[in-house]
Amino acid sequence: MKRILLIAFFTLGLSACATSPLGRTQFMIMPEDQMAAMGAQAFVNMKQKLPIDQSPQTNQYVVCVAGPIVKEVGGEWEVTVFQDESPNAFALPGGKIGVHTGILRVAKNQDQLATVIAHEVAHVLSRHSNERASQQVAVQQGLNVIQAITNPTTQTGQAMMGVLGLGAQYGVLMPYSRLQESEADLLGLELMAKAGFNPQQSIDLWINMEQAGGGQPIEFLSTHPSHATRMQELKQNMPKALEMYRNAQAMGKNPRCGG
Repeated sequence: MKRILLIAFFTLGLSACATSPLGRTQFMIMPEDQMAAMGAQAFVNMKQKLPIDQSPQTNQYVVCVAGPIVKEVGGEWEVTVFQDESPNAFALPGGKIGVHTGILRVAKNQDQLATVIAHEVAHVLSRHSNERASQQVAVQQGLNVIQAITNPTTQTGQAMMGVLGLGAQYGVLMPYSRLQESEADLLGLELMAKAGFNPQQSIDLWINMEQAGGGQPIEFLSTHPSHATRMQELKQNMPKALEMYRNAQAMGKNPRCGG
């Protein structure tokens, strides 16, 4: 029996290798359609838990910024603005984007808001949730992740909401790793530049985020690399991002959302 299990796990490991958009080897065993179902159900839960902002002006602005970014990605994306004072945003498998009104006080223009949204979409593109869900399932064999997501008040449900990056709202914080956060920073930088947003504003956004924490990392930055490390990585990748930005501008990609 032990031999059969060892063979099964070895075979599973061989078939679970994937590569992130930035070239990192990843362990993933969760089907993408199941991750999309998890994301969709989690988004339903969030819309039931948090009030939705009804301001036409705010919604138009956020959708205007998100539009060029998701156009670069492709597929159908749903964008919802939540009335929540925490400076936060998230994106989920299955094409779901949530933006808290509190982030609009920190992201002071369209390019800075694009930094936030592109960062979150980059987590989805990199399938970071799948990585974490795969690790969770590998530890807890037989876990019905969809059932867990539909009941986020249970211990297992809270853990799976954490896998999707939503654990803080449900009492369990399971943040992305610093490696995953760095990947989202750099992939998001490229994504916003390709969409026609000024990537140089990403540095100003992260400075604003740090200042908003009053000397302490706010939730959005709780597991990010240090301020100095992030700035160094962004600056190192800025020449490439600026070239993408200039190419996007030359192609007529010039979002005008205000803010």
